[in-house]
Amino acid sequence: MFKKIFKNMSHDKAENAEKDLKNQEIINEAETAENEAAAEGIASAEALTEEEKLREELANEKDKFLRLFAEFENYKKRTSKERVELFKTANQEVLQAMLPVMDDFDRAMAQIAKSEDEVLLKGVELIHNKLKDTLTGKGLEQVEIKAGDAFNADFAEAITQIPAPTEDLKGKIVDVIEKGYKLGDKIIRFPKVVIGN
Repeated sequence: MFKKIFKNMSHDKAENAEKDLKNQEIINEAETAENEAAAEGIASAEALTEEEKLREELANEKDKFLRLFAEFENYKKRTSKERVELFKTANQEVLQAMLPVMDDFDRAMAQIAKSEDEVLLKGVELIHNKLKDTLTGKGLEQVEIKAGDAFNADFAEAITQIPAPTEDLKGKIVDVIEKGYKLGDKIIRFPKVVIGN
């Protein structure tokens, strides 16, 4: 009887073990299939992401290139503009050194005009005009400002204020003491003026 019981138990155990083994094999096959499918999905996803990464890197490189190209173009424009301005103002120091000579000529002309010597006046006037034309040819221009104009600190330098001789000269230029000059668009010497208050 014990043999029969043990035999039945061992038979049941064997059947259970066999069922467990079959179930385990089915589970293993399912897991293997899932792993293979996942691996294929991962591989295709990796390939897709690798392609996307390459596209993104290409887009970044194109963006860097375009920015660098634009920056270089701006640099070229800026340096060419600076070069043109440098050529325009290259004579600035020499012209500034010549301005006191022009002032002396203007004062001399005013004094000689008071005398009655026409020949002397004509000779000094010719030299004055020649110097003025030469400096104008190099780009020097006189700042146009005269008595009665409104005072603008961007274009003139006020050296003093006096009581205005008339009401309409209040806050305006009463007298121009020293002429101003500009080279191109840049003022190299501001006119010195007297303002009425």
